[in-house]
Amino acid sequence: MSDVQIIDVSPRDGLQNEPVVVSTEKKKKLIEMLVRSNVKKIEATSFVHPRKVPQMVDAEQVMKQCKEFAGIEFVALIPNLKGFQRAIQANISEVNWVTAATETFNYKNIGMSIDENFAQFKRIVQESRILNMKVCFSIAVSFGCPYEGEVNPAKVISLVERAVEAGADRIGIADTIGIATPKQVKRLLAEVLQVAQSTPIAIHLHDTRGMGLANAYAALEAGVKIFETSASGIGGCPFAPGAAGNLATEDLVYMFERMGVKTEIDFEKLLEAADFAASLTSNQPLGRIRQVEKRGSLR
Repeated sequence: MSDVQIIDVSPRDGLQNEPVVVSTEKKKKLIEMLVRSNVKKIEATSFVHPRKVPQMVDAEQVMKQCKEFAGIEFVALIPNLKGFQRAIQANISEVNWVTAATETFNYKNIGMSIDENFAQFKRIVQESRILNMKVCFSIAVSFGCPYEGEVNPAKVISLVERAVEAGADRIGIADTIGIATPKQVKRLLAEVLQVAQSTPIAIHLHDTRGMGLANAYAALEAGVKIFETSASGIGGCPFAPGAAGNLATEDLVYMFERMGVKTEIDFEKLLEAADFAASLTSNQPLGRIRQVEKRGSLR
């Protein structure tokens, strides 16, 4: 039994900002390697318009390939109702709906106001109940926005309250530009957990300023049990100037296991997946442990 759940987002968030389209076959191989390392939940793709994010042009093909992996939960990000309809056709078991804590980022990211976005979210929650589909409500730029600066925690709490009332199955708090400090993370998430009550809370951390692991520890201390990370720390948001990659899955697993926090992930196989993920990116991967740790070791 694991103490935490790790959702690897490298096939989606890790690759979405790559300038050269990664083949469906390579995306499948990355997913397969994550599955072999015993990652049980993977955000595999995004049903977004290919003009906005060309890397996700093969979303349907990726999800078709994922059907051969039994016992794995696959998540797909959706930005609007059109994306939701595509996800239905692909028989996705969980969708990740994204809003933002600031109006400017919401317009840059999905071309809607926060209220317009939320009205669509309520519609998909109602439809998802009929389809037996889970819906995650993720809040981008929860700590800081590249356009509006520091984010008032009250804005995040308000969105959490609305998401709980609407019936979200999970709520994600994202540090999209990697600006948060451990003190901010612990303080905000303690309040989020209180407001969310029984609704599971996930933290999505970017490691832009090297604070990812410290912020993950702060989230754990606050009571968060779900962490979204990316193999080798690859990634970045096309709508967040200056944002670097995600917190590396292998770095978080290393820290947790050394602390006695069980993840049930095969560390050696995860390092192999991280090596492959690093080969798919044109940027310098942010993951650290992969580059220094002896294989098969958690020393």
